[in-house]
Amino acid sequence: MPISLKKGEKVSLTKNNPGLTKVIAGLGWDVNAFDTGGDFDLDASAFLVTESGKVASQKDFIFYGNLKHESGAVEHMGDNRTGSGEGDDEVIKIDLSKVPANYTKVIFTVTIYESEKRRQNFGQVSNAYMRIYNESTGEELLRYDLGEDFSIETAVVFGELYRSGNEWKFNAIGSGYQGGLAALCNSYGINVE
Repeated sequence: MPISLKKGEKVSLTKNNPGLTKVIAGLGWDVNAFDTGGDFDLDASAFLVTESGKVASQKDFIFYGNLKHESGAVEHMGDNRTGSGEGDDEVIKIDLSKVPANYTKVIFTVTIYESEKRRQNFGQVSNAYMRIYNESTGEELLRYDLGEDFSIETAVVFGELYRSGNEWKFNAIGSGYQGGLAALCNSYGINVE
């Protein structure tokens, strides 16, 4: 049975799952019935960060424009531009055994593409969630439903996988940002033009 997390809760992924190395982060959402004159295109991404809380290079930002980390540890499985249908809208694969030792966290975020131009924000998004499941068995290990009521935020940090000694743990963060992808990237050390 998966663990259902609330904002701020942490859980070990590997303590009760010895030998677990390949997991999948599935992110999903629905769009409220607001008519903004355009489709919502939400984008999941991952940042591999060092002890400093920043990326070591621009290549540590995994998103629709850079689908696979050079280590092979993190791979984005492609952009879903509408979020329609059931289940996960975007999926990111993580091989914990391949995460280079200098990275301490893999941070998962979702942003709204062209949010300012389309006048869209997370106040218009509902049922957003993130789940982590075992790639080989399909067993869901944890789920975090983003229950917060956001209003003007255009980017959200869902959570992070982080090293703690020999274990990998997950922290449910649920923090919103204004300024979309650019603000998020800047906070993790990515220069955005």
